[in-house]
Amino acid sequence: MITGTHAVVYADDADAARAFFRDVLGLPFSDDGGSGWLIFRLPPAEAGIHPSDNEGATHGTHQLFLMCDDVEATVADLKTKGAEFEGDVRDLGWGRLISMKVPGAGTIGLYQPRHALAPES
Repeated sequence: MITGTHAVVYADDADAARAFFRDVLGLPFSDDGGSGWLIFRLPPAEAGIHPSDNEGATHGTHQLFLMCDDVEATVADLKTKGAEFEGDVRDLGWGRLISMKVPGAGTIGLYQPRHALAPES
């Protein structure tokens, strides 16, 4: 039985990326035996399966998006904690999206979904 999702973010500077998830996003975490190898609790998850030619993505490409109820309010809050973003919030119909910079690890999406969410059970 599948019980959850474990996402991996590869970073050139893993310590900076971990600090961002810990200090800026404020996600709860465990430390694997005090090693500094932090494992973060993520909000409930869903997965969308898109064709590999969608929006220029290629086979084997995967993305991570964090969802929120109000993207402008979340961006404003995260900026006060030091988060940086690329561009402005874009309305894509299915949701409102912005790219959030993760120190040492590129960007992840932050979006306010407008589509029906996957049911919990």
